[in-house]
Amino acid sequence: MSTLLPFRALRPKPSDAARIAAVPYDVVSTDEARALANGNPLSFLRVSRAELELPAGADPYADNVYQRAARNFDALKKSSLVIEDEPSVYFYRLRTGAHVQTGLAACFSIDEYDRDIIKKHERTRRDKEDDRTRHMIALGAQTGPVFLTYKAADEVDRIADRVTKGPALIDVAAPDGVQHVLWRVGGADRDALVAAFGRIPSLYIADGHHRAASAARARTEFKERGLAGTSLGDGADYSSVLAVAFPHNQVQILPYNRIVKDLGVLTPDGFLQPVRERFDVQAGPATPAKRGDIAMYFGGAWYTLRSKKRPDPGDPIGALDVSVLQDGLLAPVLKIADVRTDRRIDFVGGARGTAELQRLVDSGTAAVAFSLFPVSVSDLISVSDAGAIMPPKSTWFEPKLRDGLLIHVI
Repeated sequence: MSTLLPFRALRPKPSDAARIAAVPYDVVSTDEARALANGNPLSFLRVSRAELELPAGADPYADNVYQRAARNFDALKKSSLVIEDEPSVYFYRLRTGAHVQTGLAACFSIDEYDRDIIKKHERTRRDKEDDRTRHMIALGAQTGPVFLTYKAADEVDRIADRVTKGPALIDVAAPDGVQHVLWRVGGADRDALVAAFGRIPSLYIADGHHRAASAARARTEFKERGLAGTSLGDGADYSSVLAVAFPHNQVQILPYNRIVKDLGVLTPDGFLQPVRERFDVQAGPATPAKRGDIAMYFGGAWYTLRSKKRPDPGDPIGALDVSVLQDGLLAPVLKIADVRTDRRIDFVGGARGTAELQRLVDSGTAAVAFSLFPVSVSDLISVSDAGAIMPPKSTWFEPKLRDGLLIHVI
């Protein structure tokens, strides 16, 4: 069962929240982070991506980057952040257009992450773990939450419905149009939520595998190096991880699309021939209408591809469209065996739309693009429950949480 740990959050003063809140550190490049933080001394990107304050081309993993992040964090704590008086949990609502999802922000047990009560579906990279582990230790804090999901529970929904009718603690309209709203929950409702999560058998990492893995490594380093951490007396120390858990029926997954920069040794006609041998190819829309349809933009036109080989429905990985594309076309036709390392392939989050895919091909940046039907939350849960790993770049969760709104002091 899942352990929900209330914590004394470090958070922005409401008047400064809009200027502090920042996109997740891992969805922007250094140049993009520099542009977003320009003219805003409170931007949390100055903490999460402190290299933006260094000259262009500076090593983002140099010691002075983490030292600068710690200095900027200390300055922000003095000017614009406050610590809660008592351990609390928070409802965190994301609203974009007609879509609304409300999650519960709290700390969660890293021991339960180790024991797969908090389940994974993605492999992590050691270099990315190294970065966030060093960042957490330098700051003595986790500054961006992991995005979890769980099978919706009526008792949690009822408390959320009641609490979120009251006044919000923080309400931020981000530049991308997403509304971020926080309500603090203490007292009897907090205790009821702790009890309710104790009856939820599993949590699933949706987004933030590297943050979770880094929190586990930071915990180990704190123990091995005999570091005490910063005790706030809230029971949520470096052996827990900051996360926001959303009910599965509210989570929105967008596709993670692909572009291929060149056809390798193939000519345009030489590419289409083996594609037609493996797929039924018809003129079609840019956005796949259903699972099993793969949209391809090539030579100025959109096509719908349907595999001639019926995937095994009992194979939760092989049945995914991203696997069908990889096994039926990318590997055998374009000779892209490992999408993690092959520089000929790149990935475009679904939030950028199919027009971006078309632009990349028409401009000559890419030779061909593929638009996929999104993976479902039930797919993610099935794969995680099977102890399996999703293919790389299978899911794009949108909207995303903001860094800096809730911070866990460890």
